[in-house]
Amino acid sequence: MTVTYTANVNTSKVISNFLKLLFRWRGSIYKLVWIDLFIFFSLYCLLAISYRMLMSAKAQEVFEGIVYYCNMHGNLLPLSFVLGFYVSIVMGRWWQQYTTIPWPDSIAILVSSSIQGFDDRARAMRRTILRYVCLCQVIVFTMISPNVKKRFPTYNQIIDSGLLLENEKAIIENMDIAFPHYPKHWMPIVWAASIVMRARKENKIRDDYAVKTIIDELNKFRGFCGFLLYYDWVSVPLVYTQVVTLATYTFFLFSVIGQQWTQVADAGGAPNRVEQWFPFLTILQFFFYMGWLKVAESLINPFGEDDDDFELNWMIDRNLTVSYLIVDEMHQEHPELVKDQYWDEVFPNELPYADDAKRTGPPEASTAKLDYRATNSEQRRFHMSRDSTATNRSGRDNFLNYMLDKHSSSASFAENYHPSRRSTWEDISRLTFTEPLDGPEEDRPRRRRPSRLDSASVDFDELIEQRHQERRDRMRQRFLNMRGTHIRTSPSGGYTVAVLRTASDEALGEEEDA
Repeated sequence: MTVTYTANVNTSKVISNFLKLLFRWRGSIYKLVWIDLFIFFSLYCLLAISYRMLMSAKAQEVFEGIVYYCNMHGNLLPLSFVLGFYVSIVMGRWWQQYTTIPWPDSIAILVSSSIQGFDDRARAMRRTILRYVCLCQVIVFTMISPNVKKRFPTYNQIIDSGLLLENEKAIIENMDIAFPHYPKHWMPIVWAASIVMRARKENKIRDDYAVKTIIDELNKFRGFCGFLLYYDWVSVPLVYTQVVTLATYTFFLFSVIGQQWTQVADAGGAPNRVEQWFPFLTILQFFFYMGWLKVAESLINPFGEDDDDFELNWMIDRNLTVSYLIVDEMHQEHPELVKDQYWDEVFPNELPYADDAKRTGPPEASTAKLDYRATNSEQRRFHMSRDSTATNRSGRDNFLNYMLDKHSSSASFAENYHPSRRSTWEDISRLTFTEPLDGPEEDRPRRRRPSRLDSASVDFDELIEQRHQERRDRMRQRFLNMRGTHIRTSPSGGYTVAVLRTASDEALGEEEDA
């Protein structure tokens, strides 16, 4: 089973808890690498002794040339990239296979709540359905796991465990003879679905929706079992595994030669005296890279017999026990209904703590400590002045639009106002609300030009509301005129629609066109 150590590292301390994990043996990197490391170090020592004691001067020169070549060109192999990508694929596949393992708990809960009755018939139905579900899982596990296959090598051992009966074994064996090339793990699920339908016919299940829900869960369970077989059939492509293995072992074959100590100085300096006695960095490099490869080899098939493989035999025992417990022992059973301690309060404000010092407050929002009053006063004044300027400009523009719409037909205003220049309050001062602008200029009454203060006292909201009211009245009048529409037949045999319009509508239309 996977080596679990989360309980030892649940809280970080001054002295790291991970340092304690370095001294574990089961599931450790030392257990995976020590044989390969011993072989590598033995080859390194053999070459070092041969160079120092057995080779002649001419042979030493040739060996030094080989060492120089291997040391200079050994890093051309992209070992870090190849290993990292391969391990990431294997790790993702390893976790996906664990999440694919189906559990019968949801099916057991549905069967227990849907198939009613305490008689032997209903009880046998519930227990048999869950036994078939567990049998399907056991058949799949025997096809993908060596440990489970050793436990159940034939159907006889499955019969001894109580998961299979003699008559059911005969049916499966006959199917194996008739169709020997296909797995039969789906047969118990078919039997379970048939029992569900029989329970519906005998009114053990009260509605069809419960039947559909149970069958959907059975199909989901069968689908997960099929996915486990897919993971077993379709592995990581062999070519990729070969590339990674060849790259790793070739790299260290060059390293065992290229990392040798020689009497020739490297890059014009003195020979490395530390490497002369023991190759510390070379051993660490082999330890890390080879450990990386061994991790991938260990996790590529999590249903094997490695330390970090899944314990499927434990899952088989657990699933059958829990399934029978749900559908039989706990069927229609629950504790007595009583009022909880917060019945009068409806809900608790705070739940108690064993140690009140461990109580913490609610989490703070990211802007909880932001104080707007601490903002620079100049920035506040700038924003306030900019907002007021924009408000005044918006009011002036609305007022100008109102005046343009109302007096757009005036020839004198058209002469004084040109769209190419910005409108000013002097343009608007030529307009009046009570007297028209028609007639000669000398006959018009002379009026005082409004000052900036007078124009600022105009109620723009009232003018805008007046403009909106006029538009609503005009639309209402048009709607009333539409009701007087009559349809007549045209000489060509079709129909034409005529809309009656009043004189006021004609005048308004001309104003809008202008």
